[in-house]
Amino acid sequence: MFDRAVLHLDADTFFVSVERKRNSALKDKPIVIGGGSDRGVVSSCSYEARKYGVCSGMAMKMAQRLCPEAIYLRGDMDAYTQESQLITDIISEYAPVFAKNSIDDFEVDLSGLDRYFGAFKWSGELRQRIMRESGLPISAGVSVNRFVSKMASNAAKPCGELLIDQGQERPFLSPLQIAKMHGVGEVYARKLVYMGIRKIGTLSQIPPKLLVREFGKYGTTLWEHSNGIDSSRVIPYHEEKSLSKECTFQTDTIDLRFLKAQLTDLCSTLAFNLRASGKLASCVAVKIRYTDFQTYHKQKQIPYTSSDQTLLDCTLDLFDRLYTRRQLVRLIGVRFSGLVRGNLQISLLEDTPQEIELLQALDRVRRRFGQHAIKWASAL
Repeated sequence: MFDRAVLHLDADTFFVSVERKRNSALKDKPIVIGGGSDRGVVSSCSYEARKYGVCSGMAMKMAQRLCPEAIYLRGDMDAYTQESQLITDIISEYAPVFAKNSIDDFEVDLSGLDRYFGAFKWSGELRQRIMRESGLPISAGVSVNRFVSKMASNAAKPCGELLIDQGQERPFLSPLQIAKMHGVGEVYARKLVYMGIRKIGTLSQIPPKLLVREFGKYGTTLWEHSNGIDSSRVIPYHEEKSLSKECTFQTDTIDLRFLKAQLTDLCSTLAFNLRASGKLASCVAVKIRYTDFQTYHKQKQIPYTSSDQTLLDCTLDLFDRLYTRRQLVRLIGVRFSGLVRGNLQISLLEDTPQEIELLQALDRVRRRFGQHAIKWASAL
């Protein structure tokens, strides 16, 4: 019986599985989903394509070179979001505490369930129900903590389930390659291999102080995870009702050009977060706090969107209407609310193909190098 029990659920090759659900002719064929041109990147691929060396994040041009016979699809985020919500609804109906880590990644805290039902039995029945009602393959791992459960669900792929009994965490992890360790990216994996550490079992025997010296605070996490230790909790999932961001200035200012540059930066960051989470906003609000701490708000309803330009135009308009005191400003903020699931809607009357391509290119840079890697010139 577990003192703690965590279930990790992973929808196998989620985007590919959704496409196959919509079109059974794609079954057992190499599928690559990603950007619509050879300058795009692979967002997902089938196991059949992976045999040729194709992987997520790879340039489409390279994928086409490795596997020219694959079927290349642009993808449909609206469809993927709907299928993800179906899985979420099933889990929320039965799970006591669950987290949604991404569109296809879920965790359930089953601590204490063994005394009534049995964590692994309950997990298996939930997994079967999800697969039956969604028609999608699901892999599952159950253990005493989040990290080992994630590793177990990875080991159970494709479409399997794996129980790691309490006390068996290290024997399960030890023979696994460092490259398969959740949370260890390509850079850290390369550094560990350079240090002669190729398996998780070897990493578990390295003194924590040495790992901290080489990797900073993350060295402690590396040692704990390699030994099957993870005290982090499953944080209950809830739908975001709004996204907001504020900026408090070190020195109060009346520089309008500077204030609008900051608003542009805040707005652009929030718009990217909207698109990254597959959501649209229908209300924009601007907040101003003056040097005397008097605070004012103004908001406006707009058609559902996640477009930088549409949201920015509304934000700057609200600021112009709100900033009437011509007094030093201490803080400004932007909030998007009225969120719904959806993806950027292209207006044939207002948006040019070049504008859409530019926005997609900006998002690719941000996903790869971080949100602040690139900005609009007006935000500088």
